[in-house]
Amino acid sequence: MIDTDQEAFDAALLHAVMRRAAESGWRRVSLVDAARTAELPVDEVRARFPFKHMVLIRLGRIADESALRDDGSAGTLRERLFDLLMRRFDVFQQYREGIKSVLHALPYDPPLALLLGAATSDTMDWISRVAGVDIDGLAGKLRLQGVIGIWAYALKAWEKDESRDLSSTMAALDQALDRAERLGVLKATPEHRMRQAEENTDIADHPLELES
Repeated sequence: MIDTDQEAFDAALLHAVMRRAAESGWRRVSLVDAARTAELPVDEVRARFPFKHMVLIRLGRIADESALRDDGSAGTLRERLFDLLMRRFDVFQQYREGIKSVLHALPYDPPLALLLGAATSDTMDWISRVAGVDIDGLAGKLRLQGVIGIWAYALKAWEKDESRDLSSTMAALDQALDRAERLGVLKATPEHRMRQAEENTDIADHPLELES
């Protein structure tokens, strides 16, 4: 677990990096300049983030922590997956213009694209398992690719979404989940199906408690 001082350090640098990316483009971002903007010791920034791409990995981890803080034990698989992915967008929204700059730079920076692609795959593995998607075995790996596709589709919508409540992003995510259901991507694990059956039984046994 990262201590409070380290979290504050990372947050200050992240804000400075994303602000500079929004102003000048990701390719022109310098960690030295960002460190000075954030009034952080350059040597400590160098020790914590040897490469500027690592700041993006840290941002991804922060988004993951927000998404996974609640294990999403309630609701259907689709509801849980929707909620987990939208929590990541809530974090991304705080750094919107900077992240858009990074997305625009990806076609011109293959190493960065590979790095973020691998990080996204790892994140979607975690989110799929927490949501209850069965991603084990060969068929499961294909379903994982489907979840990655859901995220990518919604991310494109988020990039263009100027609404305050991210309504366009949510609509795109709903569309992607609809398609995924038709293609069999949202197959639940046996554990999730059992848990869902227990929840449905509780609702049937105690309907008055839910209405009160």
